[in-house]
Amino acid sequence: MPKTPILFSGSSHKKLAQEISRVGKIRQGKVQIETFPDGEIGVRILENVHGEDVFVLQTIAQHPNLYLMELFIMIDALKRAGSRSVTAVMPHFGYARQDRRVSEGDPISAKLVAQLVEAAGATRVMTMDLHSKQIEGYFNIPIVHLAAESLLEEAIRKEGWAKSVMISPDIGSILRARGLAKALKVTDGVVDKHRMSAKRVEGHALAGDVKGQDVILVDDLVSTGQTLFTAARVCKDCGAKKIRAVASHGLFVNGSFDDRAIEKMIVTDSIPLPKGFKSKKVKVVSVAPLFARAISASI
Repeated sequence: MPKTPILFSGSSHKKLAQEISRVGKIRQGKVQIETFPDGEIGVRILENVHGEDVFVLQTIAQHPNLYLMELFIMIDALKRAGSRSVTAVMPHFGYARQDRRVSEGDPISAKLVAQLVEAAGATRVMTMDLHSKQIEGYFNIPIVHLAAESLLEEAIRKEGWAKSVMISPDIGSILRARGLAKALKVTDGVVDKHRMSAKRVEGHALAGDVKGQDVILVDDLVSTGQTLFTAARVCKDCGAKKIRAVASHGLFVNGSFDDRAIEKMIVTDSIPLPKGFKSKKVKVVSVAPLFARAISASI
């Protein structure tokens, strides 16, 4: 008999898990997750998974340390329950920005997370738009690396922004901006960014022509928004008209998005919007169809 996948959900993004299940007609597994009085996490798998191919969805954002530990325990529980394979589905891979050593004494936290996921018992990882491709090499198990480019391209066309110049707000997103530019048959450019600290970013020069043209800033992750805001001001100073933005992952750690230079922004739902988040500028597109297809194709 052909195997069918079972999707379990951690507590980080239950809504996305439900949508993936609905879109892909994938059965959701029953699991009990609780917190003991001393803060420890308790997990119990509430159905027979012996010999089954199971998937655990957990996006590592907003409360990354809690959700990572929860993921490790769920993977261990499923392996001990006799599942044939366990795929960790991580729409947003936490700690991805700590992917290299910048100075003496720095860790490579992205590699550590990869090793811990593997050590917990995952047989495969499924994620989307890693901060850098090199993170794939941190795993000794197969990794399915999905791209949000087609979703963002479709959203850009629906919004009528297709004739805009694609601008990377820093060196790290050049390939993303270039990929969208190629798909939309437009030009691209990059802002030279210098990060002063974890919270302070300075933009310097712009490589590319935006004078008299609409611009779309293309990034993988919006945290405080400072990188985008700085890039928007640089583009404005260089004569850009309307400035919009697209990003794969929206953290919005300040709970809002209200930069006057950016007219509107599109993000995916790889991370749930913070509670109480309010912004008429932000539009969310769902990654559920993307992950549903990938899960179904993995069996």
